[in-house]
Amino acid sequence: MSWRTIVISSSAKLDYQLGFVVIRKQDTVKVHISEISVLLIETTAVSLTAALLSELMKKKVKVIFCDEKRNPSSELVSYYGCHDTSMKIRKQIEWSAEIKAAVWTEIVGEKIRKQAEHLEQYDLDEAEMLFQYIDQIQFGDETNREGHAAKVYFNALFGLDFTRTAENGVNAALNYGYGIILSAFNREIVMNGYITQIGLFHDNMFNQFNLGSDLMEPYRPLVDRKVKELNPAKFEHEEKMEMLAILQQEVVISGRKEYVNNAIRIYCKSVFDALNDQDVSLIKFYRDEL
Repeated sequence: MSWRTIVISSSAKLDYQLGFVVIRKQDTVKVHISEISVLLIETTAVSLTAALLSELMKKKVKVIFCDEKRNPSSELVSYYGCHDTSMKIRKQIEWSAEIKAAVWTEIVGEKIRKQAEHLEQYDLDEAEMLFQYIDQIQFGDETNREGHAAKVYFNALFGLDFTRTAENGVNAALNYGYGIILSAFNREIVMNGYITQIGLFHDNMFNQFNLGSDLMEPYRPLVDRKVKELNPAKFEHEEKMEMLAILQQEVVISGRKEYVNNAIRIYCKSVFDALNDQDVSLIKFYRDEL
């Protein structure tokens, strides 16, 4: 099972050789592709061979490219994630509005629960308000408890003056972390044979990752926790590596410890089972490993 996150942050040449990614800098390093979950190209001063990119796609490695400011700007998504992709996409199109709303209700409830537990860690009174919001969620979250909870949550966590639109280290870290998590979800969606454009709740014609945006919601608090711990005044290479390490954190899912990367895989599969079998009890959420 793949588990490594490889970051290329300086000038290098990458190619493929007998199952290995060969990283040529001053020294040459080889990493077997079967061990790699995510390859992050953090600098534009990197060249890769087409042969390597082809093998990375075959092995379902998530490849993320950064821009000149070292922020994630694009990713590779395979056209065909599994042998029965056409059947899976037909199923996805046929998911009823009712089952999608039911699954979305579960996802929203779990996200708010994770946010409340995070606030509770800091003994913040707003945690109780969020726990109350969970009981108030209606089918499909018609009253938008998610939006109300988000406002309370971020103001409690980062201060009443905090807004998600401000340009500062905290927002830069949040955006970076969410981008990394979203990429991991997109990888699992494609690996399971589905397409990322058709979501459950998110339905933006300009967002090609609507489904990933839906499924990742309960995992956002993992990013929030790390940003709160770092409280970054600046957001540079060291802080980015801290955010990237979230994928190697341990959580509990299905009664056992798993890296976040693997937990995302288990959770996504369970959501697809719930949608196809019309049974929300099949969804497997993680618990924090404290």
